[in-house]
Parts: sequence; C-alpha cells; structure tokens
Amino acid sequence: MNWDWIASHTGDILAALAQHVQLLGLSLLFGLLIAFPLALMAIRWPRFYTPSLAVTGVMFSIPSLALFILLMPLTGLSMATSLIGLTLYTLLILFRNIVEGLRGVSPIVREAARALGYSRARRLLQVELPIALPVIVAGIRIAAVTVIGLVTVTALIGQGGLGQLFITGFTLSFTTPLVVGFVLSVALAVCVDLALVGLLWCLTPWQRGRST
Repeated sequence: MNWDWIASHTGDILAALAQHVQLLGLSLLFGLLIAFPLALMAIRWPRFYTPSLAVTGVMFSIPSLALFILLMPLTGLSMATSLIGLTLYTLLILFRNIVEGLRGVSPIVREAARALGYSRARRLLQVELPIALPVIVAGIRIAAVTVIGLVTVTALIGQGGLGQLFITGFTLSFTTPLVVGFVLSVALAVCVDLALVGLLWCLTPWQRGRST
C-alpha cells in the first residue's frame, strides 16, 4: 500500500465514493418508483404478473457491459446511461419482492381493515405495506448490494464511482488504487446493508416485540 498516494488523492477518492453513493441512491429510487406501481398492477390484475416478471428478468439477464453499450447511442457517455442501466437491473428484484410481500398479507387482515371502513389506499399504506415491509426491505438490500457491484462497471463509460480506482490501478499496474476501491466498495455494501436493517428495525416495532 502506498499511503502517500492515498494522502495525495484523498479528494479524488472521496469524489469517487460520493458518485458511487449517488448512483446507488438514484438507481434504487428510480427502481422503486417503477417497480412499486408495477407490483400493484400485478396484485390487482394477476395476469400482469408473469409478463412483467419475464420482461424484468430478461433485462436483468443482459450482461451489464453490453447493456451500457446499447444505451450509449441514445444517452452517450453520461450519468443517464449509468442510471438507466442500473435502474433496469433493480427492477426484477424489487418487483418480485414487493409482489411477494403484499401477497403475504393475510386475507383475514385485509377483510378486517375493509370491515373497519379503510379505503383501498389507506388499507395499502397503513395495513398491507407495514406487514410487507420485511420482504420489501429484503429486496432493497439485495438490489443495493447488486448495484454497488455493478456501478464499478460503469467506470468504462466514465461514470463508475469507485470503479475509476480499478481502472487507474489496472492502467498503471498499481495495486494501491485497486485495494482502496475494493475495500471501499465492500465497506459501502456492508454499511448500506446495515443501514437498511436498522431502518427496518425502526419501522417495524411489532417485529421487535415478537422476537423478544
């Protein structure tokens, strides 16, 4: 490890980390904004589930580098290319977990909420979503870790966050940027996963009571 290199490039390292976090956050946000209404449609109209799962599955199966190359003629070497590709990779995981989480809500609970006069929207927000949260958050955790790894690939189009350190290391045959990029990527994945676990713990106090 060349600590002098790290000290002299701290600003670049932090900038790469910030871009990594930005790409992660935005892709998860856009993924949820797309996957959530798709999941609601699949719950409302079950025939919609299979084709939606198939489409999101096909997009997830496309090799990441190939997908970014396909997008480049449309959006160029821009952050939009990275965000579109990364968002597409979150859809299968998020869509499937949101659907399974909502399907896991007991029909008895739904009927009880309906009997109490809850509207469909209020029933979804105050009854079904809280019960489905553990499964939904589990999907977000998997999607987050997946995206953290995929962001490094987008360094090949100039938008790769910590992936830029990998390119620097390979180009210069220099180990230090590779190690720094690897350590920070793993640390980011662990921190994000723990943060999501903590968020779930805060949002589901009834789960804490059950576990004790």
